[in-house]
This record gives sequence, C-alpha cells and structure tokens, in this order.
Amino acid sequence: MTALTLSTAGAATLRADALVVGVAKGPKGPVVAAGAEAVDKAFDGKLAGVLDALGASGAEGEVTKLPAPAGLKVPVVLAVGLGSVPEKAESFDEEVLRRAAGAAARALHGTKKAAFALPLDDASAVTAVAEGALLGAYAFTAYQGGEKKAGNGKSSGPKQPLAEVALLGAKPRDKEHKAAVERAVVVATEVNVARDLVNTPPNDLTPEAFAAVASAAAKENGVKVQVLDEKALVKGGYGGIMGVGKGSENPPRLVKLTYTHPKAEKTLAFVGKGITYDSGGISLKPAGHNETMKCDMAGAAAVFASVVAAAKLGLKVNVTGWLALAENMPSGSATKPGDVLRMYSGKTVEVLNTDAEGRLVLGDALTKASEDNPDAIVDVATLTGAMVLALGDRTFGIMANDDAFRTSIHEIAEEVGESSWPMPLPAELRKTMDSPTADIANMGVRMGGGLVAGLFLQEFVGEGITWAHLDIAGPAFHEGAPHGYTPKGGTGSAVRTLVRLAERTATGDLG
Repeated sequence: MTALTLSTAGAATLRADALVVGVAKGPKGPVVAAGAEAVDKAFDGKLAGVLDALGASGAEGEVTKLPAPAGLKVPVVLAVGLGSVPEKAESFDEEVLRRAAGAAARALHGTKKAAFALPLDDASAVTAVAEGALLGAYAFTAYQGGEKKAGNGKSSGPKQPLAEVALLGAKPRDKEHKAAVERAVVVATEVNVARDLVNTPPNDLTPEAFAAVASAAAKENGVKVQVLDEKALVKGGYGGIMGVGKGSENPPRLVKLTYTHPKAEKTLAFVGKGITYDSGGISLKPAGHNETMKCDMAGAAAVFASVVAAAKLGLKVNVTGWLALAENMPSGSATKPGDVLRMYSGKTVEVLNTDAEGRLVLGDALTKASEDNPDAIVDVATLTGAMVLALGDRTFGIMANDDAFRTSIHEIAEEVGESSWPMPLPAELRKTMDSPTADIANMGVRMGGGLVAGLFLQEFVGEGITWAHLDIAGPAFHEGAPHGYTPKGGTGSAVRTLVRLAERTATGDLG
C-alpha cells in the first residue's frame, strides 16, 4: 500500500521525485489551479503558457510531464487536467479531484515519492485527493516476475506503484484534515483488498481459500467470523448454495462476518455473491465469455472489504457480512437444467439455466441474513449481463423494495464517486418465473433480465425488512485501458458506497 502523509512543506522546498499540480481548462487555454502558485512562480509565471505550448488543454485526466526549473527541489513536474474552470470560483468537484489524483498516481508508477499540490479547499477535498492517489497507485503484481533481472542487472518485472504520496496544502494539525486522511487510507486500503481478491486467479481463490482470507482479516480487526462448510450447508438445508457448488471439487462455503459497536442503534446486513469461478455449469458459457469469470465473486469481495472498513473506522453501527461462496462447474455431479432445489427458506426452485446461479446462492444467504432481523439488507452481485446492456460497464443498477432507501443509496453512491442508477422491480415480470413444477423458476423473460433477477431475490428477503440489490456486473471488472483511479481488472466496485451507507446509518443521517 502506498504511504500517504500530510506535509507542511511548501511546493518549492519539498524534496521528491515528482511534483503534481492541477491545470484547468480555461476559455483561452490552460489555467494553473490553486495549490501550484509556488510552482508557477518557479516558471516565472509562465507555467500555463509552457503547458499550452506542449499541447496541454487542462482536460480531465490529461497528464503532462515537464522538467522542473531551478528553484524546485524536484526533477519533474506533472500537470494533471481538472477539466473546465468552475463557474463563480466554486471549488472543483470531489470526483474531479479524485480522478485527477488517480491519473497522476498511475502516471508515476515506478516513482518513489511524489508531492501532490492539488486544490485542497476543505476536508472533503483532502479525502478526495488522498483516495484518488491511493486508488490510482494500485497495481496487482503478485503473479508477475519482478524478481528476475535483465541483462543490465535491472528488474525485468513491472513497475511498482508509487511508493509515497505527500499532500501539500492540507493541515496536519487540523482534526478534520487528519481524520479525512485517516478515513481515506482505510477506505482505499479496503477497496484495494477487494481488487486483489477479484484479480486473484480462480485456481488460488477457491471458496475455501476465500473463506480463509476473510477469516484471517476479520480476526485481525475484531470482527467475529463463522464459516459453514459443505457438511454444515447440507445439514442446514442450504439447497441453493449446495446446488451451485456441488459440480465442483472445490466445495462451497457460507461465511458470516459480524462487526458490532456497543453504542450502535442500527444493524445493517451486507450479502455478497461469491462465485469464485463461473463456467456457467451445465449451461456452459460460450467461448469468449469465460476468460474473466474469476470476477464473479466481486460482490462478496466488496461486502468483506466493507465490513472490515467499518470495523477499522469504529463506526457506531452493527454490520453483518454474508459471503455466499461457490464455484460453478460442469461435471457428473453438477445441477442440471430441470432440477429442482429446495432453498434454505423451504421454497423450491426449478433450475432452468445453471448459469443463473448467483441468485441461487444469494437466495439462501438473504434468507439467513433476514433471520437476524436487521434494519436493512443490501446485497451486492455481478448478477446479470442484462444490467450491463442496460447501463454500460461503469454504472451499477439499484433495485429495492423501498423507494426511499433506493434513492438514498443512489445519492450515496454518487456522493462517493460510484456511478449508479435506480431501477424498477415491475410486478408483471414476476409471473414469468412461474414454474409448473416448483414454487418458482430461476429464469423468466429475457427482456428485462436484470429486473427479473432482482424480483427473484426479493422472494427470499424476510417480511418487513428494507432491502436493496446492487447489480455491479458492469463496473466490477474493467477490461479497457485504465482511467482516472480505475485500473484494468478488479475495481472494488460498491465498497465506497457500502462504507458511506454504514457511516450515514451510524450517524442517523440516512435520508
């Protein structure tokens, strides 16, 4: 994890390998942003002109490196675009700062120390820049040969992430600024933990291995943990989880993580889909759709990371996490299309498509989570390709049995910089899952498939419990080029939303 500190040093006096400044897009060309005054002075007040001559415009995410002039203690100045200059001298949007810091940190991979002199108007801006830098500095290199040496004696492996970030312009002795950095470090650390889990190859991250990772981290952070293995799942009647996992030689697990606070007045339950590899089962996925299916446990990764973050932050709310872990494989013992499973709730499900497996493991976990009668349940899952078709690959869908709760989660997600959109649960789609054999089928009509999946999950939520479903199938795994603070591969989608939901619940500030 990249180290982060608040520095009282000035931009012209701090020694580092690079100095990051912001540049905005003005009506007549690039404009140097607040925080870079000393740097602009070192350029004789001509930094904007130099950037303009180099083709920089100040557009969001644009990165321009230039040699530092005399008067600075760094060899390189990196100017990162912030987009258009805010109207009426308003502050830059937090997400703009977060993405800019992330883009700068990504561009500085292989660098030991960088000073960030971006606009820091308040504690919220400090949080945004700190988060962006730490998330942008992320790299998953666990399986790459960094220890090998090239002929010149240098490492032939990938560049390592930026090792240290010094934030300039913040106030180390200010309680709000200090708290902002401490929170950013916790949240970014846990987002990166979720990313690591998503990026881990499925031959190493089996349900048992995932449960072990979660158990170890939970115990280190004062979180109680309970793991149900395949014997306990069979004995307990968890037909959904066992039905999905019985085709694999790596048996399923159900993990319960419990964080409690002595002064908590509310309890949240987070439920995560944890399919550590999804082949589609007997309903095998077509060629070209299997390669990234290690990411099908991203919901469970988000839930695990969020519970640990709540514990690290000491939030005055009880948070229970449920990780429904299984590997969906085809074999002689696998569930077949046409089979009927008896879920933990007692409800029977006709399996029409074994590739609609996430809703089966979540159904059992939702019922179990409901037994504790929490104030609200939120499940997180890479559930449907239909949601990606509807919202693209950067936005997750939100469904809920309570409109106000759905709206609150949407607002929270947007606040922390996670793109989301509220989706309906049309009652007329429920009948398309009617089965002549069982209580319900695991498939309905194809059109609106993401909504059908949400309706299926709703069947397993306890009566009277507020519930929301986040379908993160689009943003959980990024296959394109990195952008802002978003890397290629696992993104840690929904962690920041769940943590902020827990914070809002703890303070009673949930709309």
